[in-house]
Amino acid sequence: MIARLRGNIIEAFPNRLIVDCHGVGYQAIIPVSTYDSLHPTEGSFVDLRTHLHIRENAQTLYGFATEEERDVFLLLIERVSGIGPAIALAILSGMPVNQFKSAVVAGDSVLLSKTKGIGKKTAERIILELKDKVGVTDTWQDAASGQVSAPAADAELALIALGYKQVDARKAVRTVLDTQPSSTTEALIRGALRTLQS
Repeated sequence: MIARLRGNIIEAFPNRLIVDCHGVGYQAIIPVSTYDSLHPTEGSFVDLRTHLHIRENAQTLYGFATEEERDVFLLLIERVSGIGPAIALAILSGMPVNQFKSAVVAGDSVLLSKTKGIGKKTAERIILELKDKVGVTDTWQDAASGQVSAPAADAELALIALGYKQVDARKAVRTVLDTQPSSTTEALIRGALRTLQS
């Protein structure tokens, strides 16, 4: 699994980048939000979070400017029935991550359905399935109200994207925070995974 790409940009387009990593050019499909965030130019250095999506007849590498973008992408394609990479990218391209989170928390299907390719029924399904299956909205609400720090919320969301239940993810992150209160998101994820797998 290719989880991260660091290298110089060979080609840059609003929907894809080709990144030179030690002489190998990797094509990464990106949302417009990543393009806007990175302002990539040929020859510039880039650090992408990635997801390798494997199907029977294709292997596609998706790239993101932030962990948060990748986590939302994974939640959509893995936790919402009928949502594939193309629709997940359209959502990320159509609105900022925080706006998407707010729409899910508020149950705002009208806002979600303004994204190209998302009808009212699909928007309602996204809200229903993210609330019912994952508990992501609890983490988002707690982060917004300050009950959970941003690194802790990001770590919880990453663990949820990996398939852990929200309650288990939160408990594991809190266990790490009890001993290492100033941990980064990455350190929280690593520590929580050790806790969950022990």
